[in-house]
Amino acid sequence: MTNKQLLQIIEQAAKEKATELHLSNNQLSSLPPEISQLSSLRVLFLDNNQFSSLPLEICQLSSLTSLSLSINQLSSLPPEICQLSSLEWLFLHHNQLSSLPPEISQLSSLRVLHLHNNQLSSLPPEISQLSSLRWLSLDNNQLSSLPPEISQLSSLRMLELFNNQLSSLPPEISQLSSLGGLSLDNNQLSSLPPEISQLSSLKVLSLDNNPLTSPPPEIVEQGTQAILTYLRERLEGDRL
Repeated sequence: MTNKQLLQIIEQAAKEKATELHLSNNQLSSLPPEISQLSSLRVLFLDNNQFSSLPLEICQLSSLTSLSLSINQLSSLPPEICQLSSLEWLFLHHNQLSSLPPEISQLSSLRVLHLHNNQLSSLPPEISQLSSLRWLSLDNNQLSSLPPEISQLSSLRMLELFNNQLSSLPPEISQLSSLGGLSLDNNQLSSLPPEISQLSSLKVLSLDNNPLTSPPPEIVEQGTQAILTYLRERLEGDRL
């Protein structure tokens, strides 16, 4: 897509007060300043382009509720992303992100955050302030630990962490009272904190391909309820 074509699309969208704009698969590496004039825009698709950084013009789209930038070349996010206060869905999977800015914590409306297939080695403690977050996807990164503050994501229902380098989990993870699914396959976990048994909403806990000794493999093979029962007995034993 040429710059002229892009400007025509944006001009037409502004005239129609468009609420959605689909610009995926266009080899775009930048956006013109004029895109910031789309004050009615709620959904913006920019997947499978050539963005190496988030165009700052996007951060002025204050009505945006859904932003998709998967399959690009993003290596970082600007602090200005915090201006997207209405954002509920943010798709950033299949990029080259190695860290997240603390300012991401100000996206107080965010419900779904997809960050799988990046190069994240850690999470900022401030991520705990995403109080509306329900689904956090972090598969296929390079995480070796989680901040204890992750326990404050009280609305979280799905946490995906398979294919990372986690060697332990913080006991505080047991405070995720809404969590229904926790995927931890293909990590370096040798044991789980017994406190995980306190996750009262947990229905699915996947642990394949970890060097676990507690719970032992024969318990893991029996599935989620057997694992939780084992951990509950461990927890009660520790209290005696």
